[in-house]
Amino acid sequence: MNPRTNPRGRRAFALLLALATGDAVAHDFWLQPREYRVEPGIDWPMTLQVGHGAARQRSPIPLQRIERFDAIAPDGRTLGLHGRLHPGRDDADADLRLDAAGIWLLVLETDDRAHSHLPALRFNDYLESEGLVPALEQRRRMRRMDVDGSEIYRREAKALVQAGAAAAREGDPATVPVGLDLEIVPERNPYLEPHSPTLPVRVLYHGAALAGARVKLTLLEDDAEPVAMHTTDATGRATFDVPPRGSWLLNVVWTRPLPEGSEADFETTFSSLSFGYMDAARR
Repeated sequence: MNPRTNPRGRRAFALLLALATGDAVAHDFWLQPREYRVEPGIDWPMTLQVGHGAARQRSPIPLQRIERFDAIAPDGRTLGLHGRLHPGRDDADADLRLDAAGIWLLVLETDDRAHSHLPALRFNDYLESEGLVPALEQRRRMRRMDVDGSEIYRREAKALVQAGAAAAREGDPATVPVGLDLEIVPERNPYLEPHSPTLPVRVLYHGAALAGARVKLTLLEDDAEPVAMHTTDATGRATFDVPPRGSWLLNVVWTRPLPEGSEADFETTFSSLSFGYMDAARR
């Protein structure tokens, strides 16, 4: 039986893969509404997803590690949704209700208590594949490329959801930073009509433009590999071609060295932005 098409087999296969390869390979983390267009005033489910391809699964993160879960309304109001979370429940990780039509931005942030430790070769491969230049430069400078590597990390995720049939506007929260440590900010609302064939984004790290970060775009209906990867320029910008169909994930990773004597070598942040269009497959 194919583990990709059988839910129980898929979950078991993903767990075995995670145990065999370490958590660092399953870093893609995002908010997955049942649909990215919902009706105002009606409850709808959302899951927390992690990994990609055969390793994709519901995230096992416990509730106590989620520090922030908010919804930013079309008029700029911020609603705290932490009480709507119930990670690990069979059907969903949250049940949400948006009270007004328009574009809403969901924001989730975890603490940094997750820890990863990898053998030197696999740690170096991971740093190379994600373009984590600060860590590579330090390991080379300190001649530690043959030493095991460790990191503490947090995950941050945003999702754009359209409630009702109200048209998207330039002033919607899609293009406004929300103060995450690492954040992908669209410079154009992807739901604006007429649809633009390109989506420019800016990556911010502690509020400043981040140059040299590798940003990946993945079609979630076929997520074994990204469809595009771009490195941010000196102003923290990258531009992607995004068709107006399916559901999409943008993700980026960045790290910083920790002082000598810390519990790990680096502090890493994984950040994502998800959104989708009307014909996105239900999950």
